Amino acid sequence: MDSNAKHTILVVDDDKFLLTMYQTKFGKAGWAVEASLNAAEALQKLRDGLSPDAVMFDIIMPGVDGVAFLETIKKEKLAPRAALVALTNQGQEDGSIEKVKALGVDGYIVKAALIPSEVVEMVQRVVDGRKK
Repeated sequence: MDSNAKHTILVVDDDKFLLTMYQTKFGKAGWAVEASLNAAEALQKLRDGLSPDAVMFDIIMPGVDGVAFLETIKKEKLAPRAALVALTNQGQEDGSIEKVKALGVDGYIVKAALIPSEVVEMVQRVVDGRKK
């Protein structure tokens, strides 16, 4: 990871295209980026000592979904200083947005509503807001 980066983010999304795109966008904005294609891999990185400033994760993923991922982060006290941002699909009707809000997520992003540079700006605002 880039030791000159202003922040570190862990991005978790099972969509390889989106994961690569977010890696590129956050990297160009000066962030060190760790990426995982699934929640189990991301949890292992956190358990191994990764301490990001932000964790951005998809809610709908095969295996361990975003709600279970967030529950595990909270239960195991992983990434205690990280801003937690959920990625959702527009019109998600299964109650998962309410579940992650109840679990204390710091923000959520509707993927289709924002272009990647806006996602970076929103995560930056969430991280900055937590430091005040």
